[in-house]
Amino acid sequence: MPHAPLVRFLDRTTPPHIVTLVLLAGLSAAAMNIFLPSLPSMATHFDADYRVLQLSVTLYLAVNAVLQIFIGPLSDRLGRRPVLLGAFALFVLFTVGILFAPTVEVFLLLRMGQAAVVAGMVLSRAIVRDMVPQDQAASMIGYVTMGMALVPMVSPVIGGLMDEAFGWRSNFVLLIVLGMAVTWLVWADLGETAGKPDQTLREQMREAPELLTSPRFWGYNLAATFASGAFFAYLGGAPYVGSEVFGLSPAMLGLFFGAPAVGYMAGNAISGMFSVRYGINAMIVTGTVLSSGGLLAALLLFYSGFETVYVFFGFMVFVGLGNGLVLPNATAGMLSVRPRLAGTASGLGGAMMIGGGAALSALAAALLVPGAGAYPLIWMMFLTSTAAIGAICVVLWRERQLGLSRPE
Repeated sequence: MPHAPLVRFLDRTTPPHIVTLVLLAGLSAAAMNIFLPSLPSMATHFDADYRVLQLSVTLYLAVNAVLQIFIGPLSDRLGRRPVLLGAFALFVLFTVGILFAPTVEVFLLLRMGQAAVVAGMVLSRAIVRDMVPQDQAASMIGYVTMGMALVPMVSPVIGGLMDEAFGWRSNFVLLIVLGMAVTWLVWADLGETAGKPDQTLREQMREAPELLTSPRFWGYNLAATFASGAFFAYLGGAPYVGSEVFGLSPAMLGLFFGAPAVGYMAGNAISGMFSVRYGINAMIVTGTVLSSGGLLAALLLFYSGFETVYVFFGFMVFVGLGNGLVLPNATAGMLSVRPRLAGTASGLGGAMMIGGGAALSALAAALLVPGAGAYPLIWMMFLTSTAAIGAICVVLWRERQLGLSRPE
């Protein structure tokens, strides 16, 4: 990639290798969804209602959102490296605790503690923006998240197979091993990329409202929030649809569950290749239209009588494809509104995105009742994806007001 800084793998005097950034973000994705095919067996183990176990997604996302508000500014002040090392150490500690959780309440508390791993997702984006300018950042984030997309595609399959072979705890044993490995990799490879701060943490936090008064920040942020909101609704509802509506086993549910990640990987590859050439706004518009169009097609087929597992999961590929185009480009846009606040912007944007995702995940679980089929989930995802189109239109309107080369 042109103008990229010198990087030497496993040399912590240089910026991190792209492999390290992929694994940082990838472990965050694995922690979110590897155990989802095990929810029915976990509900049996804890003698709890399935909907109570679904809170492990909602609460995890909610704590993710809160943590991101502080992780970004803290890393701007203390540096990316120490924040990442501390966050991954906490992740390993809480995951070990889950193996010995005596009740579902203790499990949910420890699950919320696992959310510390979100530092990997937040700061991998901020590190990219530290290293390269806006359009190159969109391209590099695309490559990072293309690699990361392999994780949510593969991890539910692995989780389902491990559940059937060794029980649900095996998923968390794997997360412990991966957490320790990535912690070592951060120590060995990740050189500090944040500039030396010239402000106190309190002064940086006082500057955060400057981002919240920017229409462009809101436009990019809401485009990412609504686009990813469709996927988070899928996280909350697809396990129920797969197991209760279509009667899939944990292993088969894990296999079908990764369908959006196939599209996500393709979308990120396209972002990596074309964001610099066509610009981030064109990529976001294309992504939002593809996602909405795929969900509309799924609705039309369902109402025409084709209510099959292949139609439901097959058209979720378009959701992943749209997200693969929208998220790296919208993220690069958010981080470039105020470059000196890249960590803060990543944290605020991620908090709003994940917070909205937690709400949509909970709503999806609440709406999916016996007899309703998959319709409530598909409708929610379609409306959310369509709202992302309106959000990017705000950015286009604002940039026409400002002129393309003028600062806001």
